Amino acid sequence: MRVYFDNAATTPLDPIVIEAMTKVMQENFGNPSSIHREGRTSRSIIEKARKVIAKCINASIGEVFFTSGGTESSNMALKCSVRDLGVQRIITSQMEHHCVLHTVESLEKSDGVVVEYVNIDTCGRIDYDQLNSLLENSDKKTLVSLMHANNEIGTVMNMDKISEICQVHDALFHSDTVQTMGHFPIDVDKLKINFLTGAAHKFHGPKGVGFIYINGETQIKPYIDGGAQERNMRGGTENFYGIVGLAKALELAVEKMEEKHRHIDGLRQYLKNKLVENFEDIQFNGCQENYLYTVLSVSFPPHPKSDMMMLNLDISGISASGGSACSSGAEKGSHVLESIQATTDRKTIRFSFSHFNTKEEVDFLIEKLKSMIVTKKEVLA
Repeated sequence: MRVYFDNAATTPLDPIVIEAMTKVMQENFGNPSSIHREGRTSRSIIEKARKVIAKCINASIGEVFFTSGGTESSNMALKCSVRDLGVQRIITSQMEHHCVLHTVESLEKSDGVVVEYVNIDTCGRIDYDQLNSLLENSDKKTLVSLMHANNEIGTVMNMDKISEICQVHDALFHSDTVQTMGHFPIDVDKLKINFLTGAAHKFHGPKGVGFIYINGETQIKPYIDGGAQERNMRGGTENFYGIVGLAKALELAVEKMEEKHRHIDGLRQYLKNKLVENFEDIQFNGCQENYLYTVLSVSFPPHPKSDMMMLNLDISGISASGGSACSSGAEKGSHVLESIQATTDRKTIRFSFSHFNTKEEVDFLIEKLKSMIVTKKEVLA
């Protein structure tokens, strides 16, 4: 048996998405920029996909641009804000994804952008009062970049509150919504946000394709020069088949969001209960009241076999993560756990779920863990 509990890193393709992509692969090959019938057909399919994405987030079709994924989208928002919108200061947090943290560090060095970090508590919640104070105490044009939900510990930010604070101080607002897109309702018309990003492979679509929402009142220049694709905003022939998969995956996610939410959250709670029931001193990272229901970050007590837990889980047929999957190679310390001052002698493993997971898989995980760490029964004995 093989169990996949690393859906925050990437999700398996939904068979319906594969079917939609395969159909256009077999029937449509025209370059969307060509004016002949084959090209016009491909262009029509892309624009239908754009309309689907726009409807899912309540945006105008002219506000949705296809990219290679969340990293490109966030780079586009941050770098174009500095280059085209006069942004001199960026406020973010130390627990952002590296596509934001490394980009602001680069902008700080190359463009002299002032970077400030809002405080976060031990649950990963930002200090909204401090955010307000930071915006109050400077007249520099500012972009606030804060993720909707953290990819490692699952803490969810109050997007409405952040948006309100930004509006009061005339600050731009960008949010990395890669982990929440397709899992939480997002309405950009109500939210009032300048930039928002999504990636297909986080909601059972293909890798290598994503999108950025750019508010119609936010005017930036092209991020990638070349052709006139994406209404002159991103040169290069579109990832036609990927875009089809992206649209179908998000459409399915939004249509069945409540049903999937109940199922996945039920699995998360079931695993929490089983862990507490069977093992001593289990702790959970992140806010447990307002959380990303696809993620459970578990802190295990110190144990001689702790360092081998990830490897042993993999050998036992279970895929999980020690942190963010974007730090490939040897396992590294998590900047997110460091930012919430997590105890360094404990072992953290992130289990992340999809609607394809089952309670039987959770039971399988618990049985395998019993062979790796001390159970409550063993302690009592």
